[in-house]
Amino acid sequence: MSAVAVSPADYEALAQARLDANAWAYFSGGAGDEHAVRANRAAWEALRLQPRVLRRTAGGHTRRTLLGRTLAHPVLLAPVAHQRLAHPDGELATAYAAAALAAGMVLSLQSNTPVEAVSQAMRGEPEAGPLWMQLYPQADRGFWRELVQRAEAAGCEALVLTVDAPVSGARDRERRAGFRLPPGVSAVHLAGRPPAVAAPAAAGRSALFDDLLRAAPTWDDVDWLCATTRLPVLIKGVMHPADAREALGHGVAGLIVSNHGGRTLDTAAPTAQVLPAVVAAVQGRLPVLVDGGIRRGTDVFKALALGASAVLVGRPQVWALAAGGAQGVAHLLRLLRDELEIAMALCGCATLDAITPELLLDPPRA
Repeated sequence: MSAVAVSPADYEALAQARLDANAWAYFSGGAGDEHAVRANRAAWEALRLQPRVLRRTAGGHTRRTLLGRTLAHPVLLAPVAHQRLAHPDGELATAYAAAALAAGMVLSLQSNTPVEAVSQAMRGEPEAGPLWMQLYPQADRGFWRELVQRAEAAGCEALVLTVDAPVSGARDRERRAGFRLPPGVSAVHLAGRPPAVAAPAAAGRSALFDDLLRAAPTWDDVDWLCATTRLPVLIKGVMHPADAREALGHGVAGLIVSNHGGRTLDTAAPTAQVLPAVVAAVQGRLPVLVDGGIRRGTDVFKALALGASAVLVGRPQVWALAAGGAQGVAHLLRLLRDELEIAMALCGCATLDAITPELLLDPPRA
């Protein structure tokens, strides 16, 4: 194929040709047999559009208000760890691209670039989208408070608490590749913090349940975070409407429907299928975002039709970063926005608010 990407999918093949086996296994793999990874994509593909015609669409736009901020478009970059595995510039390149294309960016807690440097890169563009920072719950609340204060001081506009990975998934592809971080690549925000390792279990005891999971997060941790920060907090990893309803009483500012890109629990339901039930559960009281398997502008359109306020893209940004650095990520964002606008025009939607479930043939039920 040509070395020039003309669609978001082209970047995956270009990235595979550039990445070594170690990095490819890390970014492309999922949990177990990777059914959840494939199902995420298949669920968006299975949805069929039922366009309307002869509607007035001149003067339309893709703007969306989210957490009090007007976004130029509803595509944000999801938190992806260790981006220097994909490109020497890592998260800095991603930040420059996000800023140039007015996209929001969620910086991974396990980034290889400090939040202060990423924030400075994004502030260079007057039309830049918001910078949010991902957090994982920390057993040491003093350290957790330091992370929160660091994000606030750097100018982050929201915190994204990822709650769907109290333990890592069984990532067979990484284990087969013998994945390891190369010298010079590390999670800079966690410098000096020992990784969580289960002690050898005594007879009749579980290293997981009797050791590691003693520090697993609960709703109490959500309450603590919301009380500790002045920033809005979004919970990432909500897949069940009961959890969405529970979140309403804990002071969070938004939910992100996510199965961690299929990287934690294999055979987890596709995000496209559970999104309507989560949206229905919050009854418009919170914005609901979604990620997992989104690859085209038509997928963005479908997510909005199912009630999402915005979407996040994870693996595609890494493919584009590996293939073309900042320019590649910027081009990916441009492609997604262009494809969204084309889908809107062809379905008779001048604004995002006009994208409704009636434009989907047999949408999944809440």
